[in-house]
Amino acid sequence: MSERDLDGLCAIVTGAGKGLGRAYALELARRGAAVLVNNRRHPGEADADTSAGQTVAAIRTAGGRAEANWDDVCDPASGERMLAQALACFGRVDIAVANAGVAAAAAFHKTTLPEFHRVFDASFFGNLHLSHAVWPHFRAQKRGVLTLTASSAGLYGVHGMAAYAAAKAAVIGLMRTLAIEAGNQGVRVNVVAPYGYSQMTAPWMDEDLARRFDPARVAPLIAALARPDCRVHGEVLLCGGGVLRRAQVGENRGVAFANTGLDESVAVLRDNALESFGDANAEFVALLADAKRLMPPG
Repeated sequence: MSERDLDGLCAIVTGAGKGLGRAYALELARRGAAVLVNNRRHPGEADADTSAGQTVAAIRTAGGRAEANWDDVCDPASGERMLAQALACFGRVDIAVANAGVAAAAAFHKTTLPEFHRVFDASFFGNLHLSHAVWPHFRAQKRGVLTLTASSAGLYGVHGMAAYAAAKAAVIGLMRTLAIEAGNQGVRVNVVAPYGYSQMTAPWMDEDLARRFDPARVAPLIAALARPDCRVHGEVLLCGGGVLRRAQVGENRGVAFANTGLDESVAVLRDNALESFGDANAEFVALLADAKRLMPPG
């Protein structure tokens, strides 16, 4: 793989001041992409003191091109402003990585609605606002790579993180639909569920795990997905510690619930193999076929 396989391209990366986002921005720049580095500014910070400014400085020191952006991804207009800034600075946008998000640990019954909204707004709408801005641009130019960020919490749930899990499940649903709508427009979209040491994961990682799960070990996946010759599309990819896994939704072949009790039906389903479907319409067609097979007219 060429060390400059993204030469001439431009990327927007949100939440790129620290952790995973910073690793993504550095790797994309190392491979030749110009990068708009987004991370919100904390009160009183000068440009150079912000995390986005520090990431930009690191990229420039290494000979790359980068500009800082301090929009809050929860702002509905943030995506449009990032797109406009990247076009003004670099003349094009080819890659968008929606990485920014927050998590908060609290049992659902102890989570207030404002607290739930704070997490959901950053972790879902932070993905949505950038996606909604770049998607028409990518379709118009018939090229572009959008990478959204989910979590295993969105796939499987996790105790004490209902808001975060709900937000990340919504990200996966958004990606699945965009992948279908992309058609043959030359646009690709995927979800990455990363495992990396960051402010968010620090409470659960000791020193050894922190070394193993260096965010730099996820960054090559982000760069690989951004390559013009990559064909990966519509996937949920879990990555961390140098390991890559593919997640998929499956359903059992149907059993006739109307003819048996609930307990018996569930017991049979446990022993049935899972089937995978490309989209919700395909699942519904399969369900109709099961209904006709199991419940003939009359």
